[in-house]
Amino acid sequence: MKKEFIHEDFLLDNKTASKLYHTYAESLPIIDYHCHISPKEFAQNRKFENMTQIWLAGDHYKWRAMRTCGVDERFITGNASDWEKFEMWAHTVPKTIRNPLFHWTHLELNCPFGISNKLLNEKTAKDIWKACNAKLATPGFTTQGIAKRMNVEVICTTDDPIDSLEYHEAYLKKGNGFTRMLPAFRPDKAMAVENVDTFLFYIQKLETASGVEIKDFESLITAIRTRHDFFHSHGCRVSDHGLETTYAEDYTESEIKSIFKKLRKKKNLNAIEILKFKSAMLYEFGVMNCERGWVQQLHLGALRNNNSRMMRTLGPDTGFDSIGDFEIARILSKYLDKLDTENKLAKTIIYNLNPRDNELIATMIGNFQNGSVPGKLQYGAGWWFLDQLDGMRKQIEALSNLGILSQFVGMLTDSRSFLSYPRHEYFRRLLCNILGSEIEKGLIPNDIKLIGSIVEDISYNNAKRYFGF
Repeated sequence: MKKEFIHEDFLLDNKTASKLYHTYAESLPIIDYHCHISPKEFAQNRKFENMTQIWLAGDHYKWRAMRTCGVDERFITGNASDWEKFEMWAHTVPKTIRNPLFHWTHLELNCPFGISNKLLNEKTAKDIWKACNAKLATPGFTTQGIAKRMNVEVICTTDDPIDSLEYHEAYLKKGNGFTRMLPAFRPDKAMAVENVDTFLFYIQKLETASGVEIKDFESLITAIRTRHDFFHSHGCRVSDHGLETTYAEDYTESEIKSIFKKLRKKKNLNAIEILKFKSAMLYEFGVMNCERGWVQQLHLGALRNNNSRMMRTLGPDTGFDSIGDFEIARILSKYLDKLDTENKLAKTIIYNLNPRDNELIATMIGNFQNGSVPGKLQYGAGWWFLDQLDGMRKQIEALSNLGILSQFVGMLTDSRSFLSYPRHEYFRRLLCNILGSEIEKGLIPNDIKLIGSIVEDISYNNAKRYFGF
């Protein structure tokens, strides 16, 4: 009998894998500790009018695929109607076979919409559009309704230090009875000194948000610390950086003071001055995170905004980024070692975008474990271009061979879409299939309770314990 494409044992190749998933992983809540969803849309419990609004708007993964398949920009980010955009996505989907988008698309149609017996294509587009839109009109398919339906226990958004967190405050007062929405602190603009005018404009906003007059480097750090404290008071326990690489250039206190004075005079910095300033700021962020007991996340290796013409037209985060080949090891080691030497190294998750760095990161984290916290240094889940079956499998293999898989804090969505929670299911199915297959091959013990407890830990327990939400 022919199986549906998305069925109960999707990705589970044997009975042991199936038992591990359905017994130990499937029903666990989701802790989505890093994503880019809109706090406003979540707090206001937005009801989307149609699938284009919830599924295609802002999703640069899909946009890249559509461009590659010859779809005109009018149907991607342009002024075509929502139906026309959805229709063109439906035309594109069959062409994405073997790209993770094909799996994600049908997992997301299956859950939460319950469509498992139809593949999205030009023939089924109208029926799927109508069926999904009808559900989006019901209370269970608002932003909060979907999170509750998908068993999402915690959502960590990504927020700038100058953000008011007004929507986090509003949501805290009402909530949906299950899901917590917490902010995450992303202060990268406070060290983005390549463009002096942009940096100084940001500093003005930071002054307003913090109530601190920023006249020198010391007051800059005071302003950042004030916002760090504000975020902590709103439940934040996570910081995040999106960097090409870490920064650990040697500097003196007097040098950084002089560099900041130069910035205040609207003078451009040379390359070494930029590195020194970024290094000083990254160090200060790390100290704050340690003092507050936060987890800091380092996302390393993206080469962003490659297409200058489209950057001018559409702005950042529109599908024109790629994997970079930056130096990682020496600088990362130096940064972590400086904080560790001073006993100021926070719990840290490191994500790489270039797969050549898998083993590098998997071994780096072992240098700074100290027994104080299980898995204090984490090798983060497959990120961005690597959060697909092959990328996640290679991350799991590197961590298993060179670290301790059982201490891993598991998956996240890293998404702007409220329909991306099946990525946790995708990861859990893959994890169970890897472990189940090795049980059946005799590579690990046929002890379902032992292996099942590891599945539970990686899927949920480790993250709950590690972040301390």
